[in-house]
Amino acid sequence: MAEAVNLRVSEVFLSIQGETSRTGLPTVFIRLTGCPLRCRWCDTTYSFQGGETIALEELLQQVAAFGIGTVCVTGGEPLAQKGCPALLTALCDEGYSVSLETGGAYDIAAVDPRVSRIVDIKPPESGESERNRWDNLPLLNPHDEVKFVLANRADYDWACAAVRQHELNARCPVLFSPVQGELDPQQLAEWILADRLPVRMQVQLHKVLWGNARGK
Repeated sequence: MAEAVNLRVSEVFLSIQGETSRTGLPTVFIRLTGCPLRCRWCDTTYSFQGGETIALEELLQQVAAFGIGTVCVTGGEPLAQKGCPALLTALCDEGYSVSLETGGAYDIAAVDPRVSRIVDIKPPESGESERNRWDNLPLLNPHDEVKFVLANRADYDWACAAVRQHELNARCPVLFSPVQGELDPQQLAEWILADRLPVRMQVQLHKVLWGNARGK
């Protein structure tokens, strides 16, 4: 008999996807609890602890009740929970279009290939760049994405070097985002244009719409 899968969940909610190439799509978010990283600008610190233990089947029922076909599993750090790969596979089996937002410190090899893996690469100003798992990058395919959240010019230059060194544009879409309140989005846009950089710049649409409201 298969072992029951339970997950520690901070929240399940419906919102507009504010990041990645899925920006603007109505999306059900499953935010799992727990994260070993402590990025300086983390905006979901409430997900580090607490939450509720929910059986996989019950969680699938909660998702189904929204009547939306796009699901994002996020955190915290979802892959810190051993039940996360089973959740992702179950969602795919139910016919959802599934994305995973991961901080990049965990091996993504066990993630169902039907999932779009959004891998965050931590620049120096995050305080967690030493935790980047560079072995993940050769595993990326065209329906995955890598994301750099940047605080200043030094982070930007570091990210540009990483894109070149690992030939990320040849693997999957590359996203550059400014840290809210630290790097002016217009400044980041100007750097990208000046360098003719083949990346997608993004701001957090959900924050434009709802600020820092939880569950949005």
